[in-house]
Amino acid sequence: MYNSSMTTTVSSSKQPTAQGAGVPTIWLDGEWHERDTATVSVYDHGLLYGDGVFEGIRIYGGKIFRLQEHLDRLYDSAHAIWMTIPIPKDEMAAVTEEAVRRSGIREGYIRPIVTRGVGDLGLDPRKCPRPSVIIIVDTIKLWPEEVYETGLKVVTAGTPIPQRESLSPRVKSLNYLAHILAKIEGTQAGADEVLMLDSSGSVAEGSGQNLFVVKQGKLRTPAAFAGILKGVTRDVVIELAVQAGYDVQETILNRYDVYTADEAFFTGTAAEVVAIRQVDGRLIGAGKSGPVTRDLRARFQALVRS
Repeated sequence: MYNSSMTTTVSSSKQPTAQGAGVPTIWLDGEWHERDTATVSVYDHGLLYGDGVFEGIRIYGGKIFRLQEHLDRLYDSAHAIWMTIPIPKDEMAAVTEEAVRRSGIREGYIRPIVTRGVGDLGLDPRKCPRPSVIIIVDTIKLWPEEVYETGLKVVTAGTPIPQRESLSPRVKSLNYLAHILAKIEGTQAGADEVLMLDSSGSVAEGSGQNLFVVKQGKLRTPAAFAGILKGVTRDVVIELAVQAGYDVQETILNRYDVYTADEAFFTGTAAEVVAIRQVDGRLIGAGKSGPVTRDLRARFQALVRS
């Protein structure tokens, strides 16, 4: 369990706006904060260089969904970039659960962040004596509820995903600039979301989501070796699809496969399961959420509420 002597209680000056709504709560290197009091040093290498890792985790009905899987990925990401998280994994889990309890948020989002820590203006991580650990509990909503039925308008971004030979896409790092630039392209084009390609032109993912297509009842999704972030929600949806008897293939996809799909949808912690109605001006199937997408979304919602 985490050492409670390392923490201090902050009396909230902000009250929940509705029963059960809760208030944003932050744990920062052993101290509790509100949104307005949580600050990091301008010398933190997470800010200076994007040197760090993070996760996004959902809260449903006051329960944390797939906490262990997310923490496993967080610690693996840190290990891959030669960074040791300064608290054990079980302590991180305990602090996360306590943060949710303190917040009072029952439908929300958790953002664990580990930065290289405070150093100097050089790149050398040896100048950062201790990584900084941050856990944020707040709410998130990407789109209104009706979008999950009508589907997203998507365009292909010109900005590709980063080269996997440079930094493994399995590392969920603090540097999301390529994905942000792609998102801006979509916004400028009047789209809801973007489709990102790899350097060879194969389909990879959305700006922060994994992609699935449905053709003749079969599900296909880009394989992990294609250079995608292997999403926790992606893995859950694959599990649910297999349990439901769907044929699921992890493979290489191109835009033709997306354009000619009967259905397409994104998955992600924040996005959950959301239909795609149009890609690059082409209607996907009936141009709205299809039967397989609706079925898997219903199964996902039932699982997270179970």
